[in-house]
Amino acid sequence: MRGSSLRQTLLTNNLANVNTPGYQRRDVDFHATLRAAQASDGVGGTDLSSVAFSPTVETGRVMRPDGSGVDPDQESASLAENSLEYEALVQVANTRNAILQTAMGVR
Repeated sequence: MRGSSLRQTLLTNNLANVNTPGYQRRDVDFHATLRAAQASDGVGGTDLSSVAFSPTVETGRVMRPDGSGVDPDQESASLAENSLEYEALVQVANTRNAILQTAMGVR
């Protein structure tokens, strides 16, 4: 959820700066980061809470004559997709917590 939240912030910042001359798009590929973290541990007990997500700046991508590297249509679509993904992650976390509470006899 941290990676998706960070991505939401970056995508929102990209949209806010669409008219800023020379602004370059920022993003984070949290799926690749999580896959790498899981693959690095052969035992399967990876502590995903310690995974660090680092934003990247896409240099060299120019979408507008003023040097901006942001395509507002693409950013809006990415923002909508990430929002849906975040909501799914929240539902999974809530279900997991409910299962744990049931197992502990709290529910």
